[in-house]
Amino acid sequence: MNDTILVTGGAGFIGSHLTRLLVERGEPVRVLEKPGAAVGHLPLAKLDLVTADIRERSAVARAVRGCGQVYHLAANPQLWTQQRGQFRQVNYQGTVHVLEESLAAGVERILHTSTESILTRTRQAAPIAEDQQVSIRDVIGPYCRSKFRAEQHAFQLARHGAPIVIVNPTLPVGPGDLGRSPPTRMMLDFCRGRRNEYLDAELNLIDVRDVAEGMVLAMNRGRPGRRYLLGHENLSILQVFALLAGLTGLPEPRWRVPYAVALTAAYVSEFVADVCTHRSPAATVTGVKLTRRRMHFDARRSLDELGLQPRPIARSLADAVAWFRAMNWLS
Repeated sequence: MNDTILVTGGAGFIGSHLTRLLVERGEPVRVLEKPGAAVGHLPLAKLDLVTADIRERSAVARAVRGCGQVYHLAANPQLWTQQRGQFRQVNYQGTVHVLEESLAAGVERILHTSTESILTRTRQAAPIAEDQQVSIRDVIGPYCRSKFRAEQHAFQLARHGAPIVIVNPTLPVGPGDLGRSPPTRMMLDFCRGRRNEYLDAELNLIDVRDVAEGMVLAMNRGRPGRRYLLGHENLSILQVFALLAGLTGLPEPRWRVPYAVALTAAYVSEFVADVCTHRSPAATVTGVKLTRRRMHFDARRSLDELGLQPRPIARSLADAVAWFRAMNWLS
């Protein structure tokens, strides 16, 4: 029996918390990370680190060899990249490589990490649950489409008997986001006094540490071929900023940005990023378009089946702000 656990993307925001949780449980852990990724925050003395690009199938085949479980998290989580084709190469084709090579190597259980952003529809009245059905026509932007296709491939393999469980975390918040994912960047901008405005939109937030715990529970208790929604509290962006204002002493934003203005600004920001700066834009077209969707989630059935009880988001935000200060990101 192979007992090594592979975590792809194990140095990322969710991945690093999952890796530490598995190491603390005494599990033999192998982390697969892309070349050049920052890994100094991981407990390197207690794990096996493999550097490889999941776009290279042969490298993935070597990484999964001898593993009993594979947690697949590796992806480009940003909503913009200068080379849009990278989303398909990494998020979809990379997933094909990880899942198929894991099965070829005889891995006993695989957990595929999807995302909540592919579950929204143009007209959505009821809260979104784990049984939400969507088509590619419902999905916004190259990032979301690449994650949708990856999830569909995981479901297809599971329908043919593959031991694959799928989890869809909502927006993770909390300490440790060195890569500054979109929700962390939004919160950090507010805490630095750079946000005097807000979009009228709803988010579903969950503590990143609870996502990691939920993944372990899904790996061990989840049913193959099923999707588990890892989410918690539904809050408007203004409510999130109000909580951050209470933690930082900053005033709450008062100016609501009309959707048309925000979308125009996002197109301009992406154009400047594509042509001039080659750095992440202040706003992304995909991100703004998602605010037009109803992002109200109900994860109770998934959480109850897995036995996960997430902590209050107010505590998660307080921990995130304390971590921002410890990192000297607010000075």
